[in-house]
Amino acid sequence: MHNKVVYRAAQALTRSGYDTLRFNFRGVGLSEGRYDSGHGEIEDYRAALDEAERTAGRPMVAGGFSFGSAVGLKAAARDPRLEAFVALGLPLASESGRLVPRPPREVPSLFVVGENDTFGPPEELERFLAGSGHRMVVIPGADHFFEGQLELLGETIAGFLASLPAVRARSETPA
Repeated sequence: MHNKVVYRAAQALTRSGYDTLRFNFRGVGLSEGRYDSGHGEIEDYRAALDEAERTAGRPMVAGGFSFGSAVGLKAAARDPRLEAFVALGLPLASESGRLVPRPPREVPSLFVVGENDTFGPPEELERFLAGSGHRMVVIPGADHFFEGQLELLGETIAGFLASLPAVRARSETPA
């Protein structure tokens, strides 16, 4: 929740007009429970989606970083509330990235990866997304944590959000 990548993504969402919700999975930080190999964490993610809808409504954009992006894709698969999905550093080369579903074609999705990401190399992400129609952006010179490229990461997310019809409609509503 306090990771610099997650923080930068939340900033991009907020600046784009979205309310944001960041949370820790069970057993992380001061949260209760303990790690459940990704199974219970899917429940955590779904509970966060429910809370986000209850407190902020729609449109809803979901996403995550690293393990959170893998769990998010599993939890959000076929969730009709989602307008879009943002996956940062999807760890396809690790255990948590195995058997991850792609979002449905009708859910615009952004996948951002560092050029030097060893947990989810760009080549693996490209194979994963082949034919999906989802957007993939490789951040030059960045590693899994987008070290030295966090500003470009935020700009990339904001640009994607600005391209969504829901964001355009929202930004045209008088304050």
